[in-house]
Amino acid sequence: MSAYRFCRTDDIGLLVDALNRCWAPYVPDEPPMTPAAFKRSIRDLQVWCSSCMVAFQGSDPIGVLIGAKRSSGTLVHRVAVHPDHRRQGHGRHLLDSLGSKLAILGPARIVAEVPETSDALCGLFGASGYVPEAVLTDYVRQGEQGESDGARLEGTFVIPVTVDDLAANGLVGEDRPQTCWERSVETLMARKHEIAGLAVASDDRIEAWLLHSSDGEVVSVGTFVEDHGARLKQLFACLRTAGMRSFRIPKVHAAEMSHGLLKTLGFQPAGVYRLYAATARGQ
Repeated sequence: MSAYRFCRTDDIGLLVDALNRCWAPYVPDEPPMTPAAFKRSIRDLQVWCSSCMVAFQGSDPIGVLIGAKRSSGTLVHRVAVHPDHRRQGHGRHLLDSLGSKLAILGPARIVAEVPETSDALCGLFGASGYVPEAVLTDYVRQGEQGESDGARLEGTFVIPVTVDDLAANGLVGEDRPQTCWERSVETLMARKHEIAGLAVASDDRIEAWLLHSSDGEVVSVGTFVEDHGARLKQLFACLRTAGMRSFRIPKVHAAEMSHGLLKTLGFQPAGVYRLYAATARGQ
């Protein structure tokens, strides 16, 4: 007989075990989940143990749902059923149970960022009443692509900036174009001590900016000037001079930055996600 329950803050060990049993078989290239990594997801993504759920067969976890919660909505960060227990309704029950809980407690909006290549997950969310709302695209940039025009521009200078600097100038925040969950302002603020940045500035304002991690993840990028990417090329050229060669921008929403501009900067698509959304309702 199967059983299901929502988790508590003292269930991190159980959730780690459930992820390694149920999620890991589908992503063999990812490192195993650890308590430290799970706690990091609590800090960075606002994963709430009370929005997480485990399905059991006896004492063994056979399904898991990981939910991250913010005032704007809840993200289904992970949902998986052990390969030996698929097609028995466990995934649907996990999603329906979360929806019923959020219909009472809120927030009502629920989203999921699902790899387009995962037919099983896309099918699960579609069958559970979630609607495709947008497409998110991973972009990568290798070597010296897009740097031929990275020279200094007349009347501008490059300055270091932090997440706090950009937030104070209104350049990252809830009013910015839509971003994926892991690059939203809440995540940037949680990770700000491990994020560096550069900006092209004039005497009057910041004209373009780029925030990044030490391993080449671009977490925020933008420009106010229609210059065919010249200011952003200047910033990438500065990072190349500092020794960085490869960059990636995960899950770019079309409203955040155009494919044409990213191509001009030397980025190429590397993966596609469907953003699914639903409104919580009781069963």
